[in-house]
Amino acid sequence: MSASAVLIAAAEGGIIGDGRTGANLALGVGLLGLVIGWLALTRSGGRTGSARTGGRSAIAIGAIGTVLAVLHLVTSSGGPGTGNGLVGAIVAVPLGLGGVFLGRQALTRFRRAGQPAG
Repeated sequence: MSASAVLIAAAEGGIIGDGRTGANLALGVGLLGLVIGWLALTRSGGRTGSARTGGRSAIAIGAIGTVLAVLHLVTSSGGPGTGNGLVGAIVAVPLGLGGVFLGRQALTRFRRAGQPAG
């Protein structure tokens, strides 16, 4: 199975569950990216490697959550309130983008903290 087929199957809810499964997956991944980005941002003031790793992880996980949400939005039928998870996917997009933003902020702060004063 190719990577694109796996993402489309995950966005559509896969084999298990109803149409909301894909949106719930996107919500969970987006929220995880947001939390990891927030934790990386709070650690970025020091010179620890965990801020850099956390920032990169938040960018990757947030992007995956955003892609899953957009795929669910594209493949879902019906409108809001039909039970297909459309509203959940709409909420998941800014969560994933927030994770990407916080991860980028953490990496920026980490790079500034590593530069000598001058």
